[in-house]
Amino acid sequence: RKPERKKTPKNKKKRLPMTTQAPAQTPAAHPTAPTPAGTGNHPSGSLYVGDLAPDVSEAQLFEVFNSVGPVSSIRVCRDAVTRRSLGYAYVNFHSAEDAERALDTLNFSLIKDRPCRIMWSVRDPASRKATKSNIFIKNLDKTIDNKELFDTFSQFGNIMSCKVETDTITGESQGYGFVHYSDEEAALKAIEEVNGKMLKDKKVFVALHKRR
Repeated sequence: RKPERKKTPKNKKKRLPMTTQAPAQTPAAHPTAPTPAGTGNHPSGSLYVGDLAPDVSEAQLFEVFNSVGPVSSIRVCRDAVTRRSLGYAYVNFHSAEDAERALDTLNFSLIKDRPCRIMWSVRDPASRKATKSNIFIKNLDKTIDNKELFDTFSQFGNIMSCKVETDTITGESQGYGFVHYSDEEAALKAIEEVNGKMLKDKKVFVALHKRR
C-alpha cells in the first residue's frame, strides 16, 4: 500500500508573528495634521471669528477666508428662535497651516467695515478657564482697540485671545480688557513689563485674571 503522508505539524500553520503586521502603535508616522509653530494644542485648523456685523453671511466669510486656503466649512452662530446672527462664526480649514496663515493675515481686517477678531477655536473647557495664563488690564485709554491691545501684548508671547470690552450699544471701550496667552510664562512677563506703565498717557493696571 501507499506510504502514509506525514502530517504537517500544527505549529507550521500558525500565522506570522504580530510584529509583521501593520504597526498600529506608531501613529506618529501618519499624523492627522501637523501642528503649526506657535499654535500649541490647535492642530485642527478651526478658527473663531468674532465681532462680526449682524448681516455677515457664510458666503461672505467664505470669500474672505478661502482666499488664504481651502475652507472645509463655515458656520455663523445664530439665535435658535430669531435666527439672527450672534456676531461670531467658526471657520474650519482643511489644514492647520492655512488656518494659522489666516489668523496671521486676516486678524483685525475689515469685514463689512468692522474689524474682525480671530483666534483659535478652543474646545477644551479646562483651557478656556485657565487663569494662570489669562491677564486683566484696566484703566485703558478709550481709543485703544483690540488690534492695539494685541500689538502691545503680543511681544511677550503667543496670544490665544485678546479683547477690549465695549458697550453693547455704542461700541465704545469700557476701559478694560483681557489677554489670554498660551502659557503662564508669557502672562507673568506681560504683567512684569506693563503693569504700572503708561499707555497713551494713562497708567494701566495689569494682573492675572481671577474668575468670580
